[in-house]
Amino acid sequence: MKPNALILTGNGLNTEKELDYSLRAAGATARIATLYELVDGDVDLGDYQMLAICGGFSDGDDLGAGVATAKRLGEAGDEMRRFFDRDTLTYGVCNGFQILVKMGVFNDGARRDLTLTYNDAGFFYDGWVRLKADPDSRCVFTKGLGALYLPVRHGEGKFTTKDDPTLQRLHSNGQVAMQYVDAQGNTATKFPENPNGSVDAIAGACDKTGRIFGTMPHFEAFNSITNHPHYTRMKREIGAGVDDVEPDGIKLFRNMVSYFS
Repeated sequence: MKPNALILTGNGLNTEKELDYSLRAAGATARIATLYELVDGDVDLGDYQMLAICGGFSDGDDLGAGVATAKRLGEAGDEMRRFFDRDTLTYGVCNGFQILVKMGVFNDGARRDLTLTYNDAGFFYDGWVRLKADPDSRCVFTKGLGALYLPVRHGEGKFTTKDDPTLQRLHSNGQVAMQYVDAQGNTATKFPENPNGSVDAIAGACDKTGRIFGTMPHFEAFNSITNHPHYTRMKREIGAGVDDVEPDGIKLFRNMVSYFS
């Protein structure tokens, strides 16, 4: 049986169609629902094995990216906790990552000791980045992925921690899932390879179980090889076979589906 995914959208979240396509392409079934349908009880998370929280600009980011939506999801707190406690997977991308951070799911204890804040560059950046998945991470989503090339589009994507012990805790727990790298595969320290100035070039992190994953780069936005910025050049060099190349983004969603097989 195909795993069933719920995609949360609304109030400025806006990548639901890309997520829906990507999850279905990877072999899942999916339903798009608004935040209010979940909070009002019109959606039962017990019917789903996977949850995806979109990117976008929830509530206009007026109180800080993800803050208001994290508070709103707190109204469904008991149901969310039951979902997280089950053997489920949660994917939060860009604004969805910000929401998960503000909900505290990556914390050690009740007090939030990490956040996503304004890019060091001081502006919204839209481009493509090189990444490497950490093979020692607990993250279910990035297992075996290695080198990746994905789009980013954000103004508040700088991952930072309260202090060095918090950063070391993330590394020792296997919660650092993915980092920005340069063309040589080295951890990226400068813009634009590290597009936001994230500490230790952290581009994606998971909770201690490895089943909740947040990422600034958009896997769902690279769901066809035609999305690649050099597709025309690749087509000239590779020929018709280029259309058989699996895009990096779909690989993550295949990992999600495989987890339940």
